[in-house]
Amino acid sequence: MNNQRYDNISALFEVVASLERKWSNEWNQINDLGFSKTHILLLDLLAKEGPKRPSVIAERLKITTGGVTVLTSKLLNGGYIEKTQSSKDRRVTQIAITPEGKKVLEESKSQVMALIHSMFGMLSNEEIQTLQQIFEKCLEHSPQK
Repeated sequence: MNNQRYDNISALFEVVASLERKWSNEWNQINDLGFSKTHILLLDLLAKEGPKRPSVIAERLKITTGGVTVLTSKLLNGGYIEKTQSSKDRRVTQIAITPEGKKVLEESKSQVMALIHSMFGMLSNEEIQTLQQIFEKCLEHSPQK
């Protein structure tokens, strides 16, 4: 890798890290529900696609299965999700959203929309599509956990 490419990638890494910190701080400032962004992403996944095994959740949210355990404990204790047994194989547990979880997800929408507008409101639809394609390409070619 030549020096210019290294410098550009290093600068990009710094920008991405700064954006992640900025977005996390903004979420923490506007979030009055007490849930992390990942909690909301999990509720959204379950609401859209139905019950999921913890391993599938880990894969979809790009976290470890141990991370799923930590993430789901607060939601399970609050009654926002529940563990169910697969109708096909009773040994398989799945995580499902509850009606209370759907209420929290609905309440979070205005906060999520405010964050999304702050993050991407200055971009055109074409720029957002290009950015999505670039990020997806990076994910496809990054080493697996």
